[in-house]
Amino acid sequence: MAQSTEADWVARAADDVIAEAERRAPGKKIVCASGISPSGPIHLGNLREIMVPHLVADEIKRRGIDCEHILSWDDYDRLRKVPAGQPESFAEHIGRPLTSVPDPTGEHASWSDHFKAPFRAALRELGVEVREISQTEMYTSGAYREQILHAMRERQRIDAVLGRYRTKKAKTDEGSEGAAEDDEGGAGTAYYPYKPYCGACGRDLTQVTSYDDETTEISYTCTACGHRESFRLDSHDQGKLVWKVDWPMRWAYEGVTFESGGVDHSSPGSSFTVGGQLVREVFDGLPPVYLPYSFVGISGMAKMSSSKGGVPTAGDALRIMEPQLLRWLYARRQPKQAFNISFDQEISRTYDEWDALERKIESDTAAPVDIAVHSRAARTAAGELPATPRKLPFRTLASVVDITTGHEEQTLRILRDFTIEDPISSLDETRPRLDKAESWVSTHVDEEQRTRVRTEPDRETLATLGDADREALKLLVDGLDEHWSLDGLTTLVYAVPKLQAGLAADAKPTPELKAAQRQFFALLYKLLVGRDTGPRLPTLLLAVGADRVRELVAAS
Repeated sequence: MAQSTEADWVARAADDVIAEAERRAPGKKIVCASGISPSGPIHLGNLREIMVPHLVADEIKRRGIDCEHILSWDDYDRLRKVPAGQPESFAEHIGRPLTSVPDPTGEHASWSDHFKAPFRAALRELGVEVREISQTEMYTSGAYREQILHAMRERQRIDAVLGRYRTKKAKTDEGSEGAAEDDEGGAGTAYYPYKPYCGACGRDLTQVTSYDDETTEISYTCTACGHRESFRLDSHDQGKLVWKVDWPMRWAYEGVTFESGGVDHSSPGSSFTVGGQLVREVFDGLPPVYLPYSFVGISGMAKMSSSKGGVPTAGDALRIMEPQLLRWLYARRQPKQAFNISFDQEISRTYDEWDALERKIESDTAAPVDIAVHSRAARTAAGELPATPRKLPFRTLASVVDITTGHEEQTLRILRDFTIEDPISSLDETRPRLDKAESWVSTHVDEEQRTRVRTEPDRETLATLGDADREALKLLVDGLDEHWSLDGLTTLVYAVPKLQAGLAADAKPTPELKAAQRQFFALLYKLLVGRDTGPRLPTLLLAVGADRVRELVAAS
């Protein structure tokens, strides 16, 4: 039964895919597809290539319909360039298949496996199930041999389809693998949709010079090393179809019903437009239901980017984000909407928004679409994702591990003070969120911004305080025991300037009171951590402890 709502893009896409699948082949397994080229770190933009089909496939599975999500590793693509941060010596491998380039660390069988491994681990943590297909294995095993021979027989028809778009090449598609090779031909030049890898140097910098349809004999010249070779294509498996032909061929071969792709593949004349015509006219198939997605931006990654030389990966994000949170960021936005993932201070706000949604779910006050999005983030058709038992605010955990530098005994003492009405018994109750917070502090907070509690009182500042400041500090110290909880200390620090002004602790703030509060807070930060700002004061006071607070702010 259709379950879509106007705002629920996943349910709406699943409705469309199910309807199309029923039209094509009632009762047959639905195939949703993704494709990744493991040519470098697989970043958070690439993750959207996986998450959009995953969420749709998972929704279909939740409805009890047989569905499979395939991930095609485009590991038979050529190495186009050496990514930033990798040895420049690897430039000698440009043009060779990614599976024929060695791993720069020596830990894996190939360059492609080096980048696949951490992405696979991230997918497991995110609860994403895929059937992996290596295009190297498919091509070199001869699985596509009949499709290749068919494409070569139909090369003039393919050339004619490509020719409709050659005068309007989309700049956005120029970065696609094989885009330049796809557009060879036309204007009297022979066109061949197949590109062999050179038998001598292993590169794809080859030019097909002739092909015989009856014998399937093909000849080529390598423009890199000059090697010339002829062989029968019906018994040779060291080459591949160019990208704009390869993609629609695979739609037909795998029976793909749904796929998503970047907006750069979706503009007029780009890969999807051309592929839709080729799959119909050449491969006797149909294009999938298609959902283009926009880009994923990153904020707060200057430090990590400069050291790693690239944009962050899913693994980088999962070091500081719970899997449910990262899934939610992809599920709550329609694919056509670009969005940013924050690695800076905004990450606390992101966690706060997620926690607020969970509170709405628990209190039955969430909107239906928010309930659906939360469900897709927190669980899959296979079950619940592991979650943190006691979800304390991320900013609180970050502040505590910042102050304690990760000392577990101190951290447990402070967190017990935070949960005084129902104290935690073990730090394991706060994991993995606590570990994510500790990782964020250690990797994304600059050293000069780390909180260092004074070891001795700032006697110089204390000696110069006026009567009003001394009175404020005394009011704070006198109220510590009575207000020793997160909520109590919050009330206390805001109340001190009000009490000094002769007002009740719950008086509404005025501009003058707000100015007095800011001045009082700045004094406390200076006396406690030697700066004008720091973690939220109630958190800081709890972390420092009542006795040490008294010692550091004692004005006499």
